[in-house]
Amino acid sequence: MPDERDAAQPQSADPSRLPFVQLFTDGACRGNPGPGGWAYILRYPATGAEKEAADGNPHTTNNKMELQAVISGLKALKRTSRVEVITDSTYVAKGCSEWLPKWKSNGWKRREGKSFKPVKNVELWQELDALLARHTVKFQIVKGHAGHPENERCDELAVAAAERYR
Repeated sequence: MPDERDAAQPQSADPSRLPFVQLFTDGACRGNPGPGGWAYILRYPATGAEKEAADGNPHTTNNKMELQAVISGLKALKRTSRVEVITDSTYVAKGCSEWLPKWKSNGWKRREGKSFKPVKNVELWQELDALLARHTVKFQIVKGHAGHPENERCDELAVAAAERYR
């Protein structure tokens, strides 16, 4: 069953008046670490318009590519929007809605046992945090490789991007 999570609320905008967009994302890695790719589809239901994008990195991790897919999709938005992010990455969805506020209050550190350790991929999380502050974002987690058409398309684009860096 899909899992919707609130991530951030912009301070000044009335969410009901913001344009609505769906952001489908995926990341892939050939080896972990290894060559990786990310992809997104932006869909504007009011107009039916869509935009696809993908790229990658020659030496990265799957988690970095999952984060980069969401970052790149949010960066592509020209206006503050209501965004539904549809992802198969529990790491990204839980990170944005559950872990990020705690990390920020702990100086970008995460609890590990009785001590605190630096957050992994902190530069990407900080960039994503700034983007989440500009939009009203909800996350929906879908099962990967389970026939969800947009998730399958994003996977195809991300894998192709990773292969270009192999």
